[in-house]
Amino acid sequence: MTTFDDRESAFENKFAHDEEMKFRAVARRNKLLGLWAAELLGKTGEAANAYALEVVKADFEEAGHEDVVRKVAADLGDIADADTIRAKMEELLRVAKEQLVREA
Repeated sequence: MTTFDDRESAFENKFAHDEEMKFRAVARRNKLLGLWAAELLGKTGEAANAYALEVVKADFEEAGHEDVVRKVAADLGDIADADTIRAKMEELLRVAKEQLVREA
């Protein structure tokens, strides 16, 4: 194998790792968002975990995160608007990334 092939393989592996980490961070963020929204809705324990799983699954409806925003906004109604939810998502993405780094 040539040096070029080694470098190409290394870049491909790094890209795959980075994409996996992004996926895991977004999934973790969505779970954290679901737990946050569940708390606002008065859900606890298994009901809160089940709701968080629903939020994670909502992200698979379309590309981007607007499907999650719509689901949570519809569920929360007047408790939180879409902009509040988006801000919370940004905050929780940072938390999710920090958690993943600590776990690695």
